[in-house]
Amino acid sequence: MRNQRRMRRLARVGNKSGSGLNLTSLMDIFTILLLYLLVNQSDTPLEPPKDVKLPDSIVETKPRETLVVTVDANQVIVKGEPVISMADVLESKGIIDPIRERMVEIRESSIGLGAEEEEDKSTEVTIMADRKVHYSIMKRVMASCTAAGYTKISLAVNQK
Repeated sequence: MRNQRRMRRLARVGNKSGSGLNLTSLMDIFTILLLYLLVNQSDTPLEPPKDVKLPDSIVETKPRETLVVTVDANQVIVKGEPVISMADVLESKGIIDPIRERMVEIRESSIGLGAEEEEDKSTEVTIMADRKVHYSIMKRVMASCTAAGYTKISLAVNQK
């Protein structure tokens, strides 16, 4: 009986001294979780327009943020602006001048003074083409990109 009273008294004293909840560990976990989500949020892949079906690939690397040229069944779009219709592309021969001219304008406006990394980045282009676009058209679009000074060309694909 004496032991029971002593146990009850110790239990009451213990509850009074440790009545608060320690949130420091919980806050650390949430901070790490938030930072993880923010860092991985920026690595979202390029989203093609709804009318462009990209080819499938088993590639592991994710695309970088570069100038995007979109080729679909109706037109060629450079950085979100329609440049030339597909009918005009089919009528022309060789390098497609409207694409080259637009890309030269974009490159000249984006080059920073004395920054090698920015200059290197300004020569990269990603082509998002519908899987039904013929290779001969893709070859001419890539030749137009090269003529505009874009030496690093990537093709956007769906990752399997």
